[in-house]
Amino acid sequence: MAKLSLKAVQKLTCKKRDAWWTVLLVDPVATRTLIVLARFRFVTPNGVTWSALLVGLGAAYFFLRGDPRSLLIGAGLYHVSFILDCVDGKLARLKGNGTVFGGWLDYVFDRIRVLFCALALMGGQFLKGHDERYLLAALAIVFLDMLRYVDALQIYKMRMSMRTKIEKITQERAETPALAAPADGGAQVVFMEDLLRDNPGAEAERLRQEAGADNVVDLHEQFRGQFPWYIRVRRAMLRTRIRPHLFSGIEFQMFVFIVGPLIGRILWTTAASAIMLGLFELIIMYKFWLSTRDFTRIMDELSPPADTVGTIAPHLHRGRHRRAAVEATDALLTDDRFRAPGPDDDPGFQPYPHPYPETAAVVDTQPLRQLGHAPDQQYQHSDSSQRSWRGTR
Repeated sequence: MAKLSLKAVQKLTCKKRDAWWTVLLVDPVATRTLIVLARFRFVTPNGVTWSALLVGLGAAYFFLRGDPRSLLIGAGLYHVSFILDCVDGKLARLKGNGTVFGGWLDYVFDRIRVLFCALALMGGQFLKGHDERYLLAALAIVFLDMLRYVDALQIYKMRMSMRTKIEKITQERAETPALAAPADGGAQVVFMEDLLRDNPGAEAERLRQEAGADNVVDLHEQFRGQFPWYIRVRRAMLRTRIRPHLFSGIEFQMFVFIVGPLIGRILWTTAASAIMLGLFELIIMYKFWLSTRDFTRIMDELSPPADTVGTIAPHLHRGRHRRAAVEATDALLTDDRFRAPGPDDDPGFQPYPHPYPETAAVVDTQPLRQLGHAPDQQYQHSDSSQRSWRGTR
């Protein structure tokens, strides 16, 4: 097999923007490891994912022991596990054999590794000194890791929902001649975030003019208006592939499971990492909130809201439903089809006649005596008589 080009592999497999820990400390090792592993056909992305999990569980074992030497070994194994976790995705992109199940497996194994390592690291320190703060730190690590993933997935889902609604209403306006604007170049909608992703170094206004201002939808206009320096910082950092989100979940894990054990300050490192992660997550939430305001403005321009928006329907006020029910009942009573029965309407009719007497324990057998098929005394319905009658059959 011919030797692979390192630069070509890096260009194909490395992300355009990534965490600074991955760019500086993981990708240089992961791409070279990828070149070696790619030579073997039996090495698959799912196999590398399993290897990353096993190495991560090995790190958890050394974290649980708790002594300084074991902490150093555990930190090293965790870094190796994260390198393998990056290699599986790069291998899938290099060979084109990635699967949907493989992506799910990678996601689930990441959460399992974080859970076991957090419990082992903080549990080992608790067993040494019985300091309950380590137990709280373990809960905080698991909670923050879960929160950032749930928040990221939900924000992504809502962004896709906003884009879908804008595309749908734009298509409906284009298909309705009375609503279509003469200057519209069609129903195709172009989003500014897609233009900036494909042309990261270009100006937003220039991209808007080139794509046609009428069809460009910008869901981050308010954010860029409030923080104009963000675009300049983002453009400057693109040359190094480092994203502006400087402290994400990756840095949080690395500081907790690598930096903390290496310097011997586990609690302080965890607390500082949690604060930094929380601050950056709040920035993302604020950016998303501004994006929802842009979405509302755009939807109001495309489809003005009705006059009843923001008001309560009159029939929901107190007492309205009772009056409506009384009116409906009066209407039924005045209808000839549902009139009340009169005194001369079949006076002997009983809707539910009783075929048997209410006291069924004793039944008068006078009709049977007249026919000569019953004794002179009344027949008692009892279990013993039923058993004797069954025995004579």
